[in-house]
Amino acid sequence: MSTETLNKEILRGGQFLVKETKCEDIFTLEDLSEEQKMMRDSTKEFVDRELWAHWERFEQKDYAFTEECMRKAGELGLLSVAVPEAYGGMGMGFVSTMLVCDYISGATGSFSTAFGAHTGIGTMPITLYGTEEQKQKYVPKLASGEWFGAYCLTEPGAGSDANSGKTKAVLSDDGTYYSISGQKMWISNAGFCNLFIVFARIEDDKNITGFIVENDPSNGITLGDEEKKLGIHSSSTRQVFFSETKVPVENMLSERGNGFKIAMNALNVGRIKLAAACLDAQRRVTTEAVKYANERIQFKTPIINFGAIKAKIATMAMNAYVGESASYRAAKNIEDRIAIREAEGNSHQEAELKGVEEYAIECSILKVAVSDDCQVTADEGIQIFGGMGFSADTPMESAWRDSRIARIYEGTNEINRMLAVGMLVKKAMKGHVDLLGPARAVGEELMGIPSFDTPDFSELFAEEKDLITRLKKVFLMVAGSAVQKFGPELEKHQQLMMAASDILIKIYMAESTLLRTEKNAKRFGEEVQATQIAISKLYLFEATETVIRKGKEAIISFAEGDEQRMMLMGLKRFTKYTNNPNVVALRNQIADKVAADNGYTFD
Repeated sequence: MSTETLNKEILRGGQFLVKETKCEDIFTLEDLSEEQKMMRDSTKEFVDRELWAHWERFEQKDYAFTEECMRKAGELGLLSVAVPEAYGGMGMGFVSTMLVCDYISGATGSFSTAFGAHTGIGTMPITLYGTEEQKQKYVPKLASGEWFGAYCLTEPGAGSDANSGKTKAVLSDDGTYYSISGQKMWISNAGFCNLFIVFARIEDDKNITGFIVENDPSNGITLGDEEKKLGIHSSSTRQVFFSETKVPVENMLSERGNGFKIAMNALNVGRIKLAAACLDAQRRVTTEAVKYANERIQFKTPIINFGAIKAKIATMAMNAYVGESASYRAAKNIEDRIAIREAEGNSHQEAELKGVEEYAIECSILKVAVSDDCQVTADEGIQIFGGMGFSADTPMESAWRDSRIARIYEGTNEINRMLAVGMLVKKAMKGHVDLLGPARAVGEELMGIPSFDTPDFSELFAEEKDLITRLKKVFLMVAGSAVQKFGPELEKHQQLMMAASDILIKIYMAESTLLRTEKNAKRFGEEVQATQIAISKLYLFEATETVIRKGKEAIISFAEGDEQRMMLMGLKRFTKYTNNPNVVALRNQIADKVAADNGYTFD
């Protein structure tokens, strides 16, 4: 870890809302080391050769092919990037593990689901919570691909309410093993895994407990048929039934009753990794759509020349660039926080757990934003292909179906929207993020006389950064008033929380994009970054429109009379442009660049 990492002040999770971030302090894809670039390129080579070239096999429910590709990934070390070297892994930093997850996931949702379930929730709970004996016994096999892992949390009656599972674990009379009985569903990799992470309840404990369970059919474990799914056709997804399955007491994961905490922390990591897993899918869909639009002739001209198509291409390219910007910003924050904790004497396990937990708000933001955008990108890809996009003979149709699951697993996007705001409010209550002071300041500003001075917006992004600052005031105004009005009861007002969350998400994504582009414009020159500047301005405009709509929706739903009028005036003041951007010109600029490159080239 560099001295620079130790010395610079790293914002805590959620503090982006109340503290300024300098562009020099964020990490971007353009900051990758030579080693990371080599890792990215070797991952892309594997995907192009083994996955993208055979994408149709994944649509034919060829589960054996998915397993075969997973074994090949294991042989190349791609399953071990996040595993410490002591257990047969590469022990790479958090950014590098994000990078592999990103670029290995672009060809098919079937493989990316298998990869994510194995490397994330199938392996990570043992590396982070396992005893030394458990790690030595299981992790090397999982890291090499000799064994595959799966994660058994969801039940027919326990989905979003993960802690309500009915699966039971009963201690034997001699105290040497637990008998686990229950039903788990939607278990990815169930058809070919060797090991399950299983969550069950001991007696009437308030919280569930985690167990490492080897997949032995003679030990009361049976599988349901492969689920018939909308997408991810070759991802093995089955129900798993446990009938008095004997699990040695030494296979309890962490402590009794700690299962819910394990599950939630695993999901935090899973959420940011899921955002990463949606990135290369967007790049590839965008590139395929651009190639098609460049070649498809209608009315004697390539359809890429039509404004309606340009608008779609611009949106697709913008979504990918924005997702990259925010995802790698957060990944480096997590990596730096882990490094600081290790320097302070924490074990790697504890440092990684606390490092990811610190940015749980950002993880939820990214999960929602990038999976939503991935669906939009796939949908626009089908539209550009027209009738051919609806045909299973082109990869657009499968991309659309595969992208749909990303908004459901790792916690639905609705759950994650509410989590983001809920966690932020809790951090404020604990004093970890000062929301109340800035919220009061915004209230006082609304009571005062606005400045009529003409600001100097001559520098790059001067107006845009001023607008971001004011969008943060909108969130503080809306969320602050809602907390004041409803207090602890706020979580019962889900539609208000969802509106506040959409504002929060747009602020983080827009700011991350501006900071990445500003950093690169300073070192590479504004001319070189002209298209990225256009993307940043276009996204901020669209983000501001969302803030206006969601802000108004919230204000008129919980405020009345003078308070409502004052807040609506504040919303108008805080979202006003001095110089409105030419939206059509920005879209055309982006689309023309992507068309000239015949694909997405900003990564």
